[in-house]
Amino acid sequence: MSTGTPSSPPQIDTSKAHPARVYDWLLGGKDNYPVDEAVGEKLPPEARDAARQNRRFMQRAAAWLAGQGVDQFLDIGTGIPTEPNLHQIVQGIVPSAKVVYTDNDPIVLRHAEALLVSSPEGATDYIAADVRSPGDIIRHARGVLDFERPIGLSLIALMHFLPDDQDPLGIVGELRAALPSGSYLVLSHAASDLHSELAEQVTAEYARAGIRLGFRTRAQVARFFDGLDLVEPGLVTAPQWYRTPPAPTPEDSGIYAGVARLP
Repeated sequence: MSTGTPSSPPQIDTSKAHPARVYDWLLGGKDNYPVDEAVGEKLPPEARDAARQNRRFMQRAAAWLAGQGVDQFLDIGTGIPTEPNLHQIVQGIVPSAKVVYTDNDPIVLRHAEALLVSSPEGATDYIAADVRSPGDIIRHARGVLDFERPIGLSLIALMHFLPDDQDPLGIVGELRAALPSGSYLVLSHAASDLHSELAEQVTAEYARAGIRLGFRTRAQVARFFDGLDLVEPGLVTAPQWYRTPPAPTPEDSGIYAGVARLP
């Protein structure tokens, strides 16, 4: 089943670029506007590679978690649906899995209504909310997910849209604190120390569109996992993270990725 349809969806602002729609453009999607395309076209070609690497990391991590018996997922910063979506992956392994999607772009919500259709045994829900309001997200998610059992928290290519002055560590800490023991954090994040010139170029182009970024070093990204048990192979680049053979094709990347278990 699917739930969470809003009675009056907020209006879409087509005059300003939005990260979810730029990401859609980078993935070759059609659910974006000229203002988003304008940003995407100014980004280096490696940005498309990063978007694809992010997506595939999410798919591998979600499948692995479902294979470990995790049947509840909270995906924040969902982005515009691009198949296979997280719920399609996990419900293909555990048909009764429940997934709550969250994004702050109205176009994502509208696509969610039409496309994020659950398996009959499971459930999908979606909420228009911002990760900077973690309490609101948790309150909504409690209506669908059982917070007495493990949950997979997915933060894919999201936290680098929160500079340090927006307290990203505190936000992730609040989300983590609400999760029960045995839950997992799945996180990918743009690097500032792998390809610094490209990182600076991407940051500058987004800034021209009014979107602030906070790329981070490996040590800074690792802080999101403090106190958790990192799953092998640890915090690596997105193409290097896998648990089930075959291994992804080796390629250069400016994205860190990791999965960790809450003790």
